[in-house]
Amino acid sequence: MVREAEAFADRMAQRRSVRDFSGDPVPAGVVEAAIRAASTAPSGANVQPWRFAVLTDPVRKRRLREAAEAEERAFYDRRASPEWLAAIAGIGTDWRKPFLETAPVVIVVFEVHQGPNSPKPYYVKESVGMAVGVLITALHHAGLATLTHTPSPMRFLNEVCERPPEERPYVVMPVGYPTPDARVPDLTRKPLDEVMVCR
Repeated sequence: MVREAEAFADRMAQRRSVRDFSGDPVPAGVVEAAIRAASTAPSGANVQPWRFAVLTDPVRKRRLREAAEAEERAFYDRRASPEWLAAIAGIGTDWRKPFLETAPVVIVVFEVHQGPNSPKPYYVKESVGMAVGVLITALHHAGLATLTHTPSPMRFLNEVCERPPEERPYVVMPVGYPTPDARVPDLTRKPLDEVMVCR
């Protein structure tokens, strides 16, 4: 059991967020299986308040990129605090989001709130957050790279994905293979003794 747990932790330690995606298609069924795994996450009252919109159509991904870049340009130019800009300086990100178009698959995750065809959910953000964590893990386990992208505001995603108003965007996740020359920041993770407390 310990060996299995340590092997899994070692595998997850190799996960990195990627911004340089190749256009190579992903095998049929991989994304569906990962979403099926994500749907096993716990949720308040077992309402399962999530929706996974899977975008593969180049025209729709182009619309997504254009809308996201418009919001991001406004954010970086006018709304982002100097503190935030300093915090992300080493990551090398800006308003340009080509990965929304080049990744073969983009998954837009929505929180599902009460509506004509959906019941009242409980602990929505917590539930959807856990499902997204399982999704990232499942995709990494399958050998695919991901990125969590949260443009602000995100309501334009309802129109791009043709989703009703009771569904609220949570995160945009490009999925695919990194390009051969993809670069990721040289980040370190906190050691275990900084994140775990035993009493």
